[in-house]
This record gives sequence, structure tokens and C-alpha cells, in this order.
Amino acid sequence: MKYPTYKYRGARALVMLHEHHLHEFIDIWRDAKAVDLDIVEKGNSQYESLESVLRHVLSSAGNYMKWICQELELPDPEIRRAPDVDVIEEEAEDYIEHLIERWSTPLADIPEKSFYHPTHTSRWKVEYCIDAMMEHAVMHPIRHTFQFEELMEKFED
Repeated sequence: MKYPTYKYRGARALVMLHEHHLHEFIDIWRDAKAVDLDIVEKGNSQYESLESVLRHVLSSAGNYMKWICQELELPDPEIRRAPDVDVIEEEAEDYIEHLIERWSTPLADIPEKSFYHPTHTSRWKVEYCIDAMMEHAVMHPIRHTFQFEELMEKFED
């Protein structure tokens, strides 16, 4: 992906890291799928299946950027709804490419100070500056990758 010049290079770095870690997550997800890793948690809709976890990670990726654009009063980034669980496996690659493309430009012209002040209340009622929410968005697929790696290690033992 060719990224534009950003006024705040920290934003560019986080956008690029997000792309990297989405790809890393889909790779470990495929490994988990290949061995039919059991991740089901009763009563947790995000953990009903491997496909529901994949949808959760991809849907969240879109929602983070939508929230950021809303809080900065930027145009809607026009991120499509994540594919449904029954087709997510087949459509994941295309959707990831869509996310990467839609994440690539909205923040390019935003000055650094806007990433730190003011803070904004997240949907889960935690205060974040935009930079912190971007870091949160980058960490989300990393955390699920780590989770799957640990579960895969237990599976192999």
C-alpha cells in the first residue's frame, strides 16, 4: 500500500502498524482454523466460533476508524460493514484490503496536536485522545494474535 504524506508521522506509523497486525492476525487465524482450534466461550457472542472472533477483530478495525473520524468531525470513511460470520472466511482478505484502503487517508491532513487534545469518550465510556485510540486499534489484533498463539501452543502439547 502506498501511503500519503501525513502531517503527523505518528499517525502514519500507527496506520501502517495496523495494516501489518491485521495481516498477522489473519495468518494465525488460518492456522487455528486448519487445526479446528476450540475457542468457544459459552455466553460470549464474540467467541461462538473461530469465524465470530475473526468478524469481531475485523468489525472492530472498521469501528475504530469510524469513531476517530466522527470525533475529529471528519467525513465518514465509508467503511463497509464486516462480512457476516457465515461468509467471513471467504471474504476476509477482500475486507482487510478494504479496511487498509479506508484507513490510509482520513488522518493524513490532521495536525499532531489534534491527536492529543482534546480527549474523547469511547463507546465503552473510557477517555482517549485520538493517538491513544489508534494505539488501542493497533493492539486489538495483536492481543487476539497473542491469544491464538498461546492456545495453539496448548493445542500442540
